Amino acid sequence: MKFICIGRNYAEHAKEMNSPVPTEPVLFLKPETAYLKSGEPFYYPEFTKDLHHEIEIVLKFEKMGKHIDKQFADRYYTEIGLGIDFTARDLQMKCKEKGLPWEKAKAFDFSAPLGKFLPVHSFPDLYNIDFRLDINGKTVQRGNTKDLIFKFDALVAYASQFFTIKKGDYLFTGTPEGVGPVKIGDRLEGYIGEQKLLDFEVK
Repeated sequence: MKFICIGRNYAEHAKEMNSPVPTEPVLFLKPETAYLKSGEPFYYPEFTKDLHHEIEIVLKFEKMGKHIDKQFADRYYTEIGLGIDFTARDLQMKCKEKGLPWEKAKAFDFSAPLGKFLPVHSFPDLYNIDFRLDINGKTVQRGNTKDLIFKFDALVAYASQFFTIKKGDYLFTGTPEGVGPVKIGDRLEGYIGEQKLLDFEVK
């Protein structure tokens, strides 16, 4: 299992991070150890003082593929859900300032909590999916897949040029604007429409 992640795939999020809107997908990976099972608590890591939430639509792969053609990409994922791309923002900024890779800020243990998944066929339009993140009952992020810079099938095709996709892998498709800090004691709840798919506490 691996997590293929896409950075800055919503224009407004790129702007809030003072980053240029990308002309091709920004890729990074999280390892299997980043996985946090649905409903399990997340323990705030000791190496950061500025941990940020990033809610994302996640695709779950059901087939192995390499150099996947865009027109066939939808054959490789059958479920869609929600995940959090936790980011140690203070570590990331230090790495960026020095021109260093920032995996330790993104790919640390349990940095990819996942919620429940829904069949692709349950969505009438994959590019009109409303989703949001609530913290302690207050909405902090809200997005819609119509605003994706790079659509699902384009991402699958692009990523598969570099990484062999295996059954059980996941694709985090990018976060909308509104990222921000979490603290110990917070309860995070993620929704697609009004259906809650993600629910866990920070301890």
